[in-house]
Amino acid sequence: MTHARAPFGRWDPSSVTEVAARFSGVEAPWWVAGGLAIELAVGRRIRSHGDVDVLLLRRDQLMVQQVLAGWQWWCADPPGSLRPWAPEEVLPAGVHDIWCRPGPDDPWRIQVMLDESRGQAWVSRRDSRVRRPLSTLGMISADGIPFLVPEIQLYYKAESPRAKDEEDFDAVLPSLTDRQRRWLMDAVTKTYGSHPWTMRLRASAD
Repeated sequence: MTHARAPFGRWDPSSVTEVAARFSGVEAPWWVAGGLAIELAVGRRIRSHGDVDVLLLRRDQLMVQQVLAGWQWWCADPPGSLRPWAPEEVLPAGVHDIWCRPGPDDPWRIQVMLDESRGQAWVSRRDSRVRRPLSTLGMISADGIPFLVPEIQLYYKAESPRAKDEEDFDAVLPSLTDRQRRWLMDAVTKTYGSHPWTMRLRASAD
């Protein structure tokens, strides 16, 4: 089986407006994720981005091949490497990332991330105890672009925060509602235990 190993080639990420144009006809739910989701939540640019992430539920994964027909799709299977994703192949649990580009000589444009669900509930791929109704997973920007709610994006970033994750946390913290702060505190504590973000979240929620 063909695999590609790091660094996998260069990125020239699609804009969120291009992503929205491509995914607008998808019947399944989808959301801009990653740092760009944080920017959509605060309504301003925070930092530069090396890629653009789109979140879909695992059960809807084949929609990617329809939306990006004619492109190349490579999945992170196993993690740390990439292999071609075959047409109509259903990726198993444990494979969460798909890199997409128009052709073999083109830069990567879109990264698709797959998340789990049970019925009408989203289930964290990090901790199955952390879940919430699918209807509460996303928000819509002023430009009509769906994006992952910031508390869930921060929950994923909290596993091992990098400098850019700290920057995203600082930027969006003032705009989080009490409910969002409390949900994030509970989820982070449940999954990761003691965490430096929880003290700041608690202080801002009091």
